[in-house]
Amino acid sequence: MTIDDCYQLGYIVKTHGLKGEVQIYLDVDAPSDYRNLESVFVLQGQQLVPFFIESMSNLNGAKAIVGFEDVDTFEAAQALKGSELYLSLDSLPQLSGNEFYLHEIIGFDLKDVTTDMIVGKIGNVIESGPQLLFSVLAEGEKEILIPYTESLLVSLDRSTMTISLNVPEGLIDIYLEENED
Repeated sequence: MTIDDCYQLGYIVKTHGLKGEVQIYLDVDAPSDYRNLESVFVLQGQQLVPFFIESMSNLNGAKAIVGFEDVDTFEAAQALKGSELYLSLDSLPQLSGNEFYLHEIIGFDLKDVTTDMIVGKIGNVIESGPQLLFSVLAEGEKEILIPYTESLLVSLDRSTMTISLNVPEGLIDIYLEENED
């Protein structure tokens, strides 16, 4: 299993008590959906290592206390502090309609419905605080940053790998105009 096959679930915040438990933070939209996890992958160095969950309690918002199998001392738990937690992409529920996961739209064509043209391919999604930016590669090499909000979304077509947006007027032109200096 590689990081490319997974998504980050959260991370280990700190130890809890002296018996090897840790406090985790679930960096997801609905933490309560993860109450019954059996295992997670913990990033150790550059490798994802599977850890089986023996207990999970105090799911208070996005935080929980977790006991991992074979982690039964304070020192063993301390070694995990700050580690990132991952789950397989296969474990994500399928979305339909205009709902999408950020990783899912990488490689999609972005269509501007105001001009009815394909702007380019989405190469990356940048999370900048509360604002999402689609990094779109246009005309082969030019990067265009398009802010995304749900109100701009017109449609998402998984079969053609196309996402259609009402791109703010003039935004694309700013990127595509040649410098006249």
